[in-house]
Amino acid sequence: MHSFIERPRFSCALSGALMAASALPETIPILHSVAGCAGSVAWTQQGGSALQVGGPCGCLSVPGTNLREREVVFGGADRLREQIANTLKVMEGRFFVVLTGCVSEVIGDDVDSVVREFQREGVSIVAARTGGFRGDSYRGYEELLKALFRNYVQTARRKSPRLVNLWGVVPGQDVFWRGNLETIRRLLEDLRLKVNTFFTGEDSLERLAGAGKAALNVVVSPLYGVEAAEDFNDLHGTEYIIAPFPIGPTATRRFLEAVAGALDANEKDLERIVNRERDRYYRYLSPLTDAWNDFDFQRYALVIGDANYSFALADFLADDLGWLPEQVVVTDALREDQREDLVRRRSSLRETEHQLIFESDTSAIQRRIDKRWLPVVADSYRESFPYQETFSPAFVIGSSQDRELAELLRAGFLSVSFPVSNRAVLDRTYVGYRGGLRLIEDLTAVMVATR
Repeated sequence: MHSFIERPRFSCALSGALMAASALPETIPILHSVAGCAGSVAWTQQGGSALQVGGPCGCLSVPGTNLREREVVFGGADRLREQIANTLKVMEGRFFVVLTGCVSEVIGDDVDSVVREFQREGVSIVAARTGGFRGDSYRGYEELLKALFRNYVQTARRKSPRLVNLWGVVPGQDVFWRGNLETIRRLLEDLRLKVNTFFTGEDSLERLAGAGKAALNVVVSPLYGVEAAEDFNDLHGTEYIIAPFPIGPTATRRFLEAVAGALDANEKDLERIVNRERDRYYRYLSPLTDAWNDFDFQRYALVIGDANYSFALADFLADDLGWLPEQVVVTDALREDQREDLVRRRSSLRETEHQLIFESDTSAIQRRIDKRWLPVVADSYRESFPYQETFSPAFVIGSSQDRELAELLRAGFLSVSFPVSNRAVLDRTYVGYRGGLRLIEDLTAVMVATR
């Protein structure tokens, strides 16, 4: 039986890999695919990433082989060889990443062989198998990481005890990835650690190549980058931990404790950071509390997002904001064993009262919302059942695709998870202590604007 996802919240593997490769410092991606792939990525993946389309070698200007019928019949290796040579002539980059599309993989081009020819000539270049049929955007990110760890990161004999690698935040797919990575890195640097994040403006190819010296890999996701972390451990002998995606004071303390515990960091440093940031957090939040109480800004909440955001947002709302997350929808397209693993991991961390739903189809998400919450239904029963329980006052935190659901529920709405097409994001972040304050600002602004 065939199925499809209506209005999906991710793109294909090539798309995710291209977004991540474009974020690497001084790196030029080269697509070995048909002509339409780059344009499709630009206005689906990047177009849903809060207007983050473009850049010096973004999806609209990326070099590509533009495979046609001739290559499909006779093979595209020669065309790839020609494209790499031309790219080296006209593009200014220190590192090149060949990304394969569906057609080049189906016809069986030996991409690795072509890439090795240029490596023997001293070109810094690798290839990643990222045909769209391999999976979604998150899979493409994973495949790129694995290719980098196998073919670019150097194996080190000695580990640097204060060096950690950080990943699990997917460029582009996480709309706030720049600010998130930078903020998490600063938190860890306060623990007197050195941190490689790979994809920010403060990273470098030298730091990526030297990532094998790290004493620990920190994956801030229960899903994205875990396979790559296992590969890294096999190749370079570096253990990894899965740390919670940290939004707000409660989750951020838990995150810092997890990293500090894995590295036997100084407890005084940990307490110093937590106390300083917690005091600042509540000092800034305190002036808002009277308005929150007087205006009665507590809300029921419906949270819709990927495995990083759905859980992290629900925990922040419940633990730090005093809201009531009633349903949490995880939008990733997951296998049954992955769902079971998430549920196990979730239940081991906390007891939750909200209903957990796994659903990728936007219309299906709307159908699965508890019918008693819909005002149209509640109105029809109000005369007969004046004390009928309703989902009000309510707030929906999700993607741009959930705006009409919020309107149906007569609820407030903020787009946070991909795709986000109704706001622009540069370096904004919702992680950490300060990110929690930004999120409270944005939620409050919506409620005030609609009073």
